[in-house]
Amino acid sequence: MSIADLAPHRYPLLWRWIIERVWRVEHAFERAHADGRAENDTRIRIFAVLALFAFGFVIMSAGAVWSATVAHAGRGGGTAVGVPERADLVDREGRLLAVNLIHYSLSLDIKDVWSRRETRKALLAALPQLTPSQIDRALGAKKRAFLIGGLTPAEKARVHDLGLPGIIFEPEERRVYPLGPLAAHLIGYTEKGGASLAGAERALQDDILKAGAAGKPVALSIDVRVQAALEEEMAAAAEEYHPNGAVGIITNIHTGEIIAMASWPDFDPNAQQRATPDQKLNRAAASVFEMGSTFKAFTVAIGLDTRVATIDSTYDARQPLKMGYRTIHDYHGTNRILTLREVFNHSSNIGTALLAHAIGNAQLARYFEAFGLTRRAKVELIESARPLTPKKWDDDDIASVSFGHGINVSPLTLVQAMGAILNGGQMIPLTIRKMPDGYRPQGKRVVSETTALSMLQIMRDNVVAGTGRKADAPGLRVGGKTGTGEKWDPETRRYSDYKQVGSFAAVFPADGPIEADRYFVLILMDEPKGGIRTGGWVAAPAVGRTIDRIAPFLGVPRQMTPPPGAPTLIAARATLVAAAPKSGL
Repeated sequence: MSIADLAPHRYPLLWRWIIERVWRVEHAFERAHADGRAENDTRIRIFAVLALFAFGFVIMSAGAVWSATVAHAGRGGGTAVGVPERADLVDREGRLLAVNLIHYSLSLDIKDVWSRRETRKALLAALPQLTPSQIDRALGAKKRAFLIGGLTPAEKARVHDLGLPGIIFEPEERRVYPLGPLAAHLIGYTEKGGASLAGAERALQDDILKAGAAGKPVALSIDVRVQAALEEEMAAAAEEYHPNGAVGIITNIHTGEIIAMASWPDFDPNAQQRATPDQKLNRAAASVFEMGSTFKAFTVAIGLDTRVATIDSTYDARQPLKMGYRTIHDYHGTNRILTLREVFNHSSNIGTALLAHAIGNAQLARYFEAFGLTRRAKVELIESARPLTPKKWDDDDIASVSFGHGINVSPLTLVQAMGAILNGGQMIPLTIRKMPDGYRPQGKRVVSETTALSMLQIMRDNVVAGTGRKADAPGLRVGGKTGTGEKWDPETRRYSDYKQVGSFAAVFPADGPIEADRYFVLILMDEPKGGIRTGGWVAAPAVGRTIDRIAPFLGVPRQMTPPPGAPTLIAARATLVAAAPKSGL
């Protein structure tokens, strides 16, 4: 507020009052002279000066109060603006993942600038991120002009210390991700205005705003130590094999909690506007792939659960199998009769297709539905993609789907379905929320505990003596299955011989009682380059290294030799097999 704001045409009553008081003082001077009392004249003049100063002080005080409280209301001058009150995001151990922090926007009022040249030179030196054209545009404006936003307190102090006239700062809240790219696809990000765009930021929007209003953090299911180890090993494998993209996921199979989830290439959510769509794509949730031989775990589990097969059932893999319009071959050809265990260890397409045929089309389709393989993964992330499934479940489709061809699912869908085999047979939804200690949800039963124990044993055997040997980690009893899916080439209208998806799906520890703590690890390479592109070659070693690093964080002890008298999976299965009913699917 200035004297100009008190113009007569705006405040006529105020000016009339001032004029009346000035005339009264003047008449008092005249009477003092007329009466010959000079001392009264001096007193009146002193009083008048004091009154004038007092009046000026009142006006300036009122103007300052007006400017501070009213004049800039609605223009962001008095309070931080930019982001709604969002709660901090923390990992399962309370480590900070996302937080709102005060930043500053910088504007320039050309009316107060003394030297354009000095202002331009000083700002370019203090803020390297500013371009000369930005400053020139602001200096050429006829009124106050915005220069840059998102200045940190240190950057603001650096500019403030220059003492440049015409510089205006306004506080604004910004969402900050202290760990940069770490877990970026799971945490997600917000735009400048505060709208949540991806990941947990969007999926848990209501929870985050509610917790923010209460001043409490929101805990996610991930552990940043596990996340960092997964990302480093996945990135190392990507650097070696140069895939188009890569995925890594680690879950607690009993609770469904996602302990780590990564998509490569990654990006920094603090500068998400500079990332490409490919970098921001969450391949773990939003992309679907033909997963190849990892699907053999489902077919074998269904065969055991329906009692169509036992571990020692045999299948003739000596000749390629003609089924429907296609001929099925084995990549790891053995040209002999295989037991079911060997079908799994050698990843035999022929043996798996014969098992699927014995199970029957309708039965296999019902189990695939119960495993959740025909729909989006049950998880909070809105990026979760719908699978591409066969239009009809005929002999040809069943044969293909039994070993992971002809069906495209997201990595999260695969992980959720694997959990239903390995946790004792229950379908447990995935979650990015931290669950309370001791939490053990009950889900719909898909396979029996007997089947689950048998699959743990089979997967462990595959790492000890089958295609998964490169995934072993000393003392951690890793089990798993390789996967190599050929990608469809729309140009040639056939499956490509060189565009493949290589993956490894692992569980650890694979021994112990069914209720023991157990974790699932998946690493996938999309179109790896090199001479050998199979899952056992490009993904299994990265899985083994990851498990070796994360076991201490998850409290999984190394056990180099079984303790005396320890029950084995085979013994545990023997106690259940006689009485265990089928799942009924």
